[in-house]
Order: sequence, then structure tokens, then C-alpha cells
Amino acid sequence: MLIYLSAIIAALAAVVGTAASAEPAADSWTVQPRWVAAHEAFLSSDALQGRGSATRDEAIAAAYVASQFQGYGLTPAPGIGGYLQTATIVKPRLNGTATLTVGGAVVPAFTLLTASTKGVVGKLTVAAAQKADDLPAVDVVLATSSSAFSVRTAWLKHIKLLIVRDGDQARQMFKRSGGATSISAHLDGAPPLPWPAVVAVPGPVFDRLGTEGGAEVELTLPPLIEERSLTTNAIGYLKGTDPKAGVLLLTAHLDHLGVRKDGTIMHGANDDASGVTAVLELAHALAAGKPPRRGILFVGYGSEEIGEYGSLYFAAHPPVPLSDIAANIEFEMIGAQDPKLPDGVMMMAGFERSNLGPALKKHGALVAADPYPEQHYFQRSDNYQLALAGVVAHTISGFGATPTYHQPTDTYENLNLPLITRTIQSLIVPVRWLADSDFQPAWAAGGRPAK
Repeated sequence: MLIYLSAIIAALAAVVGTAASAEPAADSWTVQPRWVAAHEAFLSSDALQGRGSATRDEAIAAAYVASQFQGYGLTPAPGIGGYLQTATIVKPRLNGTATLTVGGAVVPAFTLLTASTKGVVGKLTVAAAQKADDLPAVDVVLATSSSAFSVRTAWLKHIKLLIVRDGDQARQMFKRSGGATSISAHLDGAPPLPWPAVVAVPGPVFDRLGTEGGAEVELTLPPLIEERSLTTNAIGYLKGTDPKAGVLLLTAHLDHLGVRKDGTIMHGANDDASGVTAVLELAHALAAGKPPRRGILFVGYGSEEIGEYGSLYFAAHPPVPLSDIAANIEFEMIGAQDPKLPDGVMMMAGFERSNLGPALKKHGALVAADPYPEQHYFQRSDNYQLALAGVVAHTISGFGATPTYHQPTDTYENLNLPLITRTIQSLIVPVRWLADSDFQPAWAAGGRPAK
């Protein structure tokens, strides 16, 4: 596969290299709408089949991004020897049917939406929480309110089994996973993430279980079949003039949801071809100017959608020491304007956690605090893997709850291309300032997340 990808990179780089040589200097740089449209049209095309995580289509997207990096004049990152970084992903799937018992009685007709690679045993806690943040941090929880249904929050609270009422939310989640239980994948040689099991139970049975607080619960999984595939990160490097100044990291994820079992392509034009386009065009602009003081790494991650495995692998195998990375800015879904923010302004997840957002805003970045703190967007993107490792890392994004999120309607036709173009343009000067300054991004008190 790597030989095939290298051939694609060489061919595409020959084209983009010729075009880039005629561009204006970075200090007067104008992002051209046609560049933005071209990236989006390819990355969200039928040809890439939704860029499924750890698939050949994701690898082709990585090859495209790598070729652009090479054409813009970026070099391979230190110690990598090329523009691609690959890792093996293990994807388990059930080979049989799971069973659930509560108080020794078998629960009928439940749907196992998600699971880790192991079963669960624990005491049932019935929680009347009206929001996910109020769920108790215990092993087994039955959430009586649908508004408390959040897999991500259950994971953050270390809940091992979340029981919810079967309904539209659960059915949509099951449909998005192709009508099969979503089992926690993992990097080859590393343990799986402790992803919670989520069980949807029909209404009458759910109501009965709500009266059995304290009962012993056991979820038993059948044997698992393990499938292995490669995930691919695309990495380009712009060398800085001061080796002691550190490195900036600008990132987005390459992958999306691929093709549903019914043949529907999940194009992922906003999620996250728009973020990849931002990384590409920032690389285009910054590489055209004089060398920055700080080096800059530009990365397109693979396998975000199934557990942020591209960024997890990058954080474990960085091309430069993590202590040298001054800051990470992730770009996620910048193709739609959030109605809670002024026109053209993007949200910055975790804005209050460090001094980075205020500093970028002071230098012209159109960013504001996340208006949806209850959604935990800071913990829901690739920036989080770097933040857990100590790097000041945030995500800049547009409409966090866009109606096209993880829907077949996330297509090129539904993008706000002028917004993407303006957003990228507005970030060139602030990012260039950050690259040239001696400003040191730092966590605010209590801002750094704990592992």
C-alpha cells in the first residue's frame, strides 16, 4: 500500500508544485475560493467513499494531503522519512449474541449499541439526572431521562455500562454504526480504550428495571473476531529558524464514516474535510512566506471517528518531543456558522483553559468561547490526545450541533464555502504571529485535563 500511496503523492505533487511557485508572498496572501472548493470537492467526492476510518479511502485522502504538503514546499517531519505515518488498528466485532441479566433474570430484546472488549459486572444505580453531566460516576447506571444519554460523558465518568430507554436516539445511533454493535477498537499492541457499553431496553422492561436499584447486573459478551487494518496520518513540516523556540502543531482529521450498509455514502464535507482544507491552506500560506521562528507541523489524522486513533498514535510516536510542541490547534467542522456566535466567528473549545485563545483573539483571530460547554467539545476532538499529554491544545470549529452532523446531508452542496475561505484567511496573521513570537502558551489554573 505504501508504494501505491507514494506513487500518488509523486504524481499529485508534480501538479501542485508548479502552481504554488507562482503564488504571492505570504505577507500579502489571499486565500482563493477556488483552492478551498477544489480541496472540498475532492475530499468529499463519491470517489473517496466517505473516507472510512482505517480504510483504503482514508489512505487515499492522506496521500492527497501529503502531496499538497510536498507541493507547497513542506518537508517530511524529523525522524519520519516521508509524509505518511501509519499504524495498525484492531477492530473487534461480536461473533454471537450478548446477554444481559439484572438480579439474575435475563433481560429480553435489548440492543447493545456500544461495548468495550470485556463484559461488565456491577450493582445497578438508577439515576434521575436530567443531563448527562449529573450522572453518577459508578459502574452501572440506568438513566431515566433521555436527555442524560451521552456515551462521551459516560466515558468521561468511567461508567462501564449505561442502560437507556429504546427510542429514536438509540435507533439513530445504531443505524449510524451500520446496524451492528460498535466495539472499542485499539492500536495494535495497546489496550482498548475503556469505552462504555450502552444498552437500549424496550419501554416496559426499562420501567421495570428502574425499580431494581441495587440489583446485580451482568453483561456477557460472546467471543470477538479481530480485524486489522492500517490507519494513515499525513504530516508535513515547515522548519523554523530558532530550534529553541518550539514547534506549532496544526491538525484536522482525514476520516469520516465511510459507506453505510445500505450503500449511502457519508461524505463528511464539513466533518472534517473543511478542517483538512484549513490545514492545507494555512500550510499553503505560511510556506510561501519567510521561514517562521517556530517550526510548524501540519497533520491530517486518520481514524478520529472510531476513537481518535491517529492522534493517539501521533502523541505516542511524535516526530519531535511533545515538550517541544508549544501549542496544538485542531480544526473541526468550519463549514457552517453557529447561530449562537456572530457572523464569521468560530468557537474555540476549552477557550478558558489556557491563554492561547485570548492571545490569538487579540491578534485578530475571530474566535470565542464555546457556547455549548455541556457538550464537552474540548474532549471530543483530536486536540484532547495532545492535551492529555500536556500540550496546550484546542479545537477551533463552527456550528457544533449542525443538522448535517453524521448525516448523509453533510455534502459539498451544503457547505458554506465563503465562510470556510474567510475563516482560513482570518487565521493566517494570528498563526503567523504565534509562529514568530516569543509568546508561551500555558494552561490556566485547573485547565490542563487529567489522564
